[in-house]
Amino acid sequence: MSNTAAKPSQQTAPIKSASAAPAPQSVTASQTRPKEPKAEYSLSGGLLQRLHGMNAALAFTSYQSGLLYMLGSNAQGKAQLHQSGMPKPMGLCADGNGRLVLSTGAQIMRLENVLEPDQRINQTYDACFMPRTHYVTGQLDAHDVGAMADGSIVFVNTRFNCLAKVSERHSFDPIWKPEFISDIVDEDRCHLNGLAMRDGEPAYVTAVSKSDTIDGWRDRRADGGVVIDVQSGKIVCEGLSMPHSPRWHDGKLWVLNAGTGELGIVELPKGRAKMGKFKPVAFCPGFLRGLSFHDGFAFVGLSRPRYKRFEGLELDERLKKADSEPWCGVQVIDLKSGNCADWFRIDGDIGELYDIELIEGFRCPMTVSPSSADAATLLTFDKLKT
Repeated sequence: MSNTAAKPSQQTAPIKSASAAPAPQSVTASQTRPKEPKAEYSLSGGLLQRLHGMNAALAFTSYQSGLLYMLGSNAQGKAQLHQSGMPKPMGLCADGNGRLVLSTGAQIMRLENVLEPDQRINQTYDACFMPRTHYVTGQLDAHDVGAMADGSIVFVNTRFNCLAKVSERHSFDPIWKPEFISDIVDEDRCHLNGLAMRDGEPAYVTAVSKSDTIDGWRDRRADGGVVIDVQSGKIVCEGLSMPHSPRWHDGKLWVLNAGTGELGIVELPKGRAKMGKFKPVAFCPGFLRGLSFHDGFAFVGLSRPRYKRFEGLELDERLKKADSEPWCGVQVIDLKSGNCADWFRIDGDIGELYDIELIEGFRCPMTVSPSSADAATLLTFDKLKT
């Protein structure tokens, strides 16, 4: 396979001091976005060592900045933060080794790693995720996205209150809706947002409320949140505050109760019980969205609640009691103790993240923006088959 690419622009962002050993290092950030948001990045001293031991990198999206981020370590062992401009990047999932699926403002993208194991871009990046397949969906306010066992893509169509698949002809093909939603209609009624996959199939979803009227979910942000079993259609947990990012991990259903700043488990109903219960495991100082796991640790995305839809929630009071300001970044939570073991923090213009994913098998990946020069000049191909 042959590769050619223009060298991406480089910039260095200072890292603030961290208490964990080893000593913190500078982060090299590169991107092709013309206008760069002002931000400062800091990380705990142990985060790179943790990622290195996992043979993985950390990816996260921010619709606020319009960037898809990849945090890894370069050949010198320094932190490398790659940033690519994407049109309102939202949900992100790994679709096997070397493939990603991303929901954006009006498209669903599938990105493929175009490098062989012995190849590097600019002698630095060991994976290069190119946007190879684009499904133009229109502005559906798509949130979480998943890859099914048969290779098809499923996503949360928030604008139409349903789960949907990409379509070769239409904007989307609806495949499921909550029982309390009367019809597939162009009205964000319940703010369906999160998707938990299990064995290659949609298993659970989260919604901010059970509202069946346009924008009705905004009045139920404090305690109207629900978790729904997709197969049965039954609500398995209620009374949550803006739940997000349900994930099935290690035989348990995990959820971020964003309005209270809590990571926890949904204890599913058993026997005659009609409703399950949310059991908090850890409190994180931020509005929580984005969740991934490795062994006994959870990688949790945090945002600073600056807008009205985030205000007036229990999270505000919990932060006041803790004498703490809200974070933007990622915290690594030890699931046994509930304590934060490592962290990555963003300060400045960027205050909101949406989703995070661990990119396993690569230590320093990069992505290519579909609107960048690299998308036109980076050419790869397989050998001629004879």
